[in-house]
Amino acid sequence: MGNDSAGSPGLKFKRIILKLSGEALRNPETGNPISGRILQTMSAELKEVHDLGVEIGLVIGGGNIFRGLSGERTKGIDRTTGDFMGMLSTVVNGLAFLDFLEKSGMEVRLMSAIPMDKVAEPFIRRRAVRHLEKGRIVIFAAGTGNPYFSTDTCAALRASEIGAEVVVKATKVDGVYDKDPMKHDDAVKYEEISFIDALKDRLSIMDSTAFSLCLDNNMPIMVLNMNEPGTVKRAVLGEKVGTLVH
Repeated sequence: MGNDSAGSPGLKFKRIILKLSGEALRNPETGNPISGRILQTMSAELKEVHDLGVEIGLVIGGGNIFRGLSGERTKGIDRTTGDFMGMLSTVVNGLAFLDFLEKSGMEVRLMSAIPMDKVAEPFIRRRAVRHLEKGRIVIFAAGTGNPYFSTDTCAALRASEIGAEVVVKATKVDGVYDKDPMKHDDAVKYEEISFIDALKDRLSIMDSTAFSLCLDNNMPIMVLNMNEPGTVKRAVLGEKVGTLVH
């Protein structure tokens, strides 16, 4: 079922890292950490993008199950231990996504930064690139394998390692604004912004480590709203959606 096509001629991005928040998988009605309905919708969206010939690497947070920082603050769990618990949460989310993506008819590989050979392949850069070249979606789980680094940092790191053309960060808003659009009606959205201007204006796009990695490696960041149907597809086709940081 490999896909060795060169992709659609109109593609702006051929290889992407899609960064999803773990919270995006939570069922808003019941509060359950993983919603089958949301997974099904997201898998259908990704299939549309994949069918264009786009090579997709997926990084999912673990905040719907456990977040290391909040564990330290609210549960008294040591930060390092909490971070490892958060990394394992991303593996749980990765397995759920793998199942739904496979049911949608795609070939998927789950790669973990923490060795666990019963459930995932170890992350090996060349193997990950080969999977992508064969048309498989690759889910990168367990963050970087190290505490004190976020899944944003994992997305920035993996994007650079596999030679992605952009990090697509799916959020609850449709781009980057000069102030919080949830709190300010007069918030202005940027269609494009440079890394330097984003730093100067102190815009929180990713955590500082992830942002620095993207800046140092000249890796563009596309911020958009995954809840709007077809947004990722429109972005890879070069339409003006969200905000491009470059």
